Amino acid sequence: MHASARAAHALAPNPFDPENESAYRRWRDQKLRNHPSRVEELMVEVGDPRALTDAEHEAILQRCRKANMAIYAGGAREADKDIPRLLGRQFGLQRLDANWLADDDGISQLTVSGTGERRDYIPYTDRPIKWHTDGYYNPPARRIWAMLLHCVSSAASGGRSGLMDHEIAYLLLRDANPDFVRALMAPEAMTIPARSNDAGVARPAQTGPVFHVDPNSARLHMRYTARTRSIRWKQDAPTLAASAFLENLLNADSPYLFRATLAPGMGIVCNNVLHDRSGFADDPTHRRLLYRARYFDRIEDGAAVSTEPAASQASP
Repeated sequence: MHASARAAHALAPNPFDPENESAYRRWRDQKLRNHPSRVEELMVEVGDPRALTDAEHEAILQRCRKANMAIYAGGAREADKDIPRLLGRQFGLQRLDANWLADDDGISQLTVSGTGERRDYIPYTDRPIKWHTDGYYNPPARRIWAMLLHCVSSAASGGRSGLMDHEIAYLLLRDANPDFVRALMAPEAMTIPARSNDAGVARPAQTGPVFHVDPNSARLHMRYTARTRSIRWKQDAPTLAASAFLENLLNADSPYLFRATLAPGMGIVCNNVLHDRSGFADDPTHRRLLYRARYFDRIEDGAAVSTEPAASQASP
């Protein structure tokens, strides 16, 4: 984002400020008016995700502007890690998070691993994964703003993904009780305990908010996991009530919750929305493999956070 745009964001009313009700109401009306109602509205047919046409690129951007995510389906079904890498670059995604279990190039190969360190971590198993955003254990300097998933091969059965726009989660929490978002914005709201190994502490404990608003872009970031063994909530009534409401929301039959099973050549482009995954079963001819790329960048969409009155806005 250019300096002039950052300055404009800094001066504009922030709809994610719990004390700014008028900006929130304007943003809320626009968000709900444009938000998809069916998973099919998130989908874009593409030829080659490594080299999108202008129309394909714009179609994906439109969906990300509305719902922070898009699902693409295309002809690139080969095992090529350039698919997520080159796709990401077309949306300004450059800074890969070379996380601990990723490959040397920063892209993870999510498949069942029966050996090594990966076998002990749930993304590398066939077990269900609860609701989360990626990188919830990262420090603030390494927030994950965007993520790509690309399916090379699907399982024999299962492996269905659930998706919810994190801005919609914020909206539903705030509508239910503004104190919920105040609690989840507190700097000590959620702690991820340290991870240890034989050498000592491999990753220190990370304490921080669930919702964070970037001061330069005014964009909302969410850090969350529904796991219970790897999380400690702040022990006060507002935080515990907010976390319980969010858990119930994600496990309810919400019109804002989308589900899709990625087939070969399909993938997800998103601003690190909430997601989960059902368990799955491989067989000798169907061994699930997805590429995952996590970024410190947000998808470049050229759009500002909307706080103008609805009558003055054009639909994206």
